[in-house]
Amino acid sequence: MARKFEKLIPCERQTASVRHKKVQIPHMNRSRRTLSMSGIGILALLFGLWSGQALAIDTDVDDEVITVPFDPRPVPSAKQAHHSLRWRHVPAHSILLKELKTGTTLYQFESGKRLSPASLTKIMSALVILEYGHLDDEVTVSPKAARAHKTHLRLRTGQIFRLEDLLKAMLIVSANDACLAASEHVGGDEARFVDLMNAKAAALELRNTHFSNACGFDAPEHYSTAEDLAKLSEIALHHPVFKELVSEEREIIMPINEHRSYVLRTTNRLLGRIPGVQGVKTGFTSKAGRCLIAKVSQDGSDLLLVILNSKRRWNTATSLINYGLRLSDSRAGLTR
Repeated sequence: MARKFEKLIPCERQTASVRHKKVQIPHMNRSRRTLSMSGIGILALLFGLWSGQALAIDTDVDDEVITVPFDPRPVPSAKQAHHSLRWRHVPAHSILLKELKTGTTLYQFESGKRLSPASLTKIMSALVILEYGHLDDEVTVSPKAARAHKTHLRLRTGQIFRLEDLLKAMLIVSANDACLAASEHVGGDEARFVDLMNAKAAALELRNTHFSNACGFDAPEHYSTAEDLAKLSEIALHHPVFKELVSEEREIIMPINEHRSYVLRTTNRLLGRIPGVQGVKTGFTSKAGRCLIAKVSQDGSDLLLVILNSKRRWNTATSLINYGLRLSDSRAGLTR
């Protein structure tokens, strides 16, 4: 019965911290399962109050209805594959779609343009944590980390977590309080951690990337490009821990010093919906818009997609994945 309750609340709208308690929800027929977004919010709030637990709401709230079906059926030619992208206007400020095995760019639009990366920043943060931190470290949440803006888990000052659990929260639900606590621990403070991020960007020759904070908040000197983010993601996906975490749909973490659990539900709506999706990361701020990096491995094709500032990122992503798989298949057919 608890599973039915979870289906009422979209995974990008809520990350709940709950006790180990099953919630019994009376049977509802199909017509009554359809609730308005305001009704869902009220239901979530009442549940939080009833259970005695705080609710952590994701600011990357996305009410977009996915209308584009996943349909990668092969087409006879590359020309016909191009027809699947029937856009009057490109639905994002920047797009890059690559086939990783060949390094071929399948589609790009303004991929070298500097833009705000929002929480895609956390890919670099995760790499720095994995390089300089120890996943079994015990991390105490500071007052600054506890005050981090949404998206957050509403962690509390003095809670102690394993560094690996904070990394899970960063990558699965994009929690800024977890990100800040982890970065303060690894760097000593956020400023020194950001120095490590920029040093890493320079070492990887990400020439159009610069960070001014660890978690992805908008700032004049905080920017990247679709090209740099694709390169960064490809490198990050070679790390087994990173690769595993960004493909998780759901995890549970607990502080070491409290009997309290936090349920992490992925913000990536492609996971579990499109076969072969292996992550990677979502992002949103008012300036950056809705962002997405997705990795798809299917039928011998490895696609990496970066979308920056799109109002319809899930439909845009589905169209581009369909296109990429069709194009890859048509090109493979020519070489057989």
